[in-house]
Amino acid sequence: MFILGVRVDRVTFEQVVSMVEGFIADGRPHQIVTVNPEFVMTAQHDAEFRQIINRAALALPDGAGVWWASRRLGHPVPERVPGVDLVVRLAQRSAAKGYRLYFLGAMPGVAKRAVVVLEHRFPGVAVVGAYAGSPRPKHDATIVKRVRAQRPDILFVAFGAPTQDHWIARNMERLGVPVCIGVGGSFDYIAGVRPLAPPALRHLGLEWLHRLITQPWRWRRMLALPRFAWRVMHTKPADRWEC
Repeated sequence: MFILGVRVDRVTFEQVVSMVEGFIADGRPHQIVTVNPEFVMTAQHDAEFRQIINRAALALPDGAGVWWASRRLGHPVPERVPGVDLVVRLAQRSAAKGYRLYFLGAMPGVAKRAVVVLEHRFPGVAVVGAYAGSPRPKHDATIVKRVRAQRPDILFVAFGAPTQDHWIARNMERLGVPVCIGVGGSFDYIAGVRPLAPPALRHLGLEWLHRLITQPWRWRRMLALPRFAWRVMHTKPADRWEC
């Protein structure tokens, strides 16, 4: 389905994990994006970002706002697939099946701290690299060479949206990694640099409130949420596209 012209796939968590395993078996590069209301609103004025989302192998329903909008528009997604939970689930699969993982992005040291947490939680997880790097185009060739040398099956990129998604789109073919996923602040949460919202708030879809309280400097970015809700509520039936 589409929300304000932005694709969101109606998939379950288990379907996503199964599709990722299929992408790895296929071997060709695939980009996965984790769509939330900020993505949708950014895509309204960033046509290239909108094309990246709409052409991705998977556009996951990440935010609670997307889950709500899908119901409001009459094409409900079966469940949310948050990026941080997907990283954890794929690390678990890596420990069981040997999938090779690479962690790229976040502040220096954070990716390595996230890896330590996951290695403790899932003994045997196959992490082949953790590097802060930089999303600036002048660094692309160096990072691509560094990642290719480790031959990962899955590359997690935490440069923040939409930067991470642009970075993957322009480097995906050169990387040759079967699965590239933009995961935003996931490394921070896994490493404990930032606290996850309590389970009760996550269940109610109120992570945004927890982020506003714990990260008040995000308030400008979070203005996208009421604008997103207003646009969805005033969407005409003719604009409620479904793929």
